[in-house]
Amino acid sequence: MRDARLREWAYNSQVMITYSVDVEQEADGRWIAEIADLPGVMVYGATADEARAKVQALALRVVADRLEHGETDPSLLSISFQPA
Repeated sequence: MRDARLREWAYNSQVMITYSVDVEQEADGRWIAEIADLPGVMVYGATADEARAKVQALALRVVADRLEHGETDPSLLSISFQPA
């Protein structure tokens, strides 16, 4: 269930990004969610929905940090998430 496609496109010089979210259940019952296109963006949750929400929040923090440090295009307009 892994699809690490990252889609970026420009719309009137503004960048939109869609990240794929991979969610799987571990053998111990915990759920793990990951965005492969953002190294280190991986979290555990008690439910699939909790893991998905936590990974999206972490991804937004990572992208915000990159924007603040000039590592991402400042014309970023939109970030969205899709299931893998």
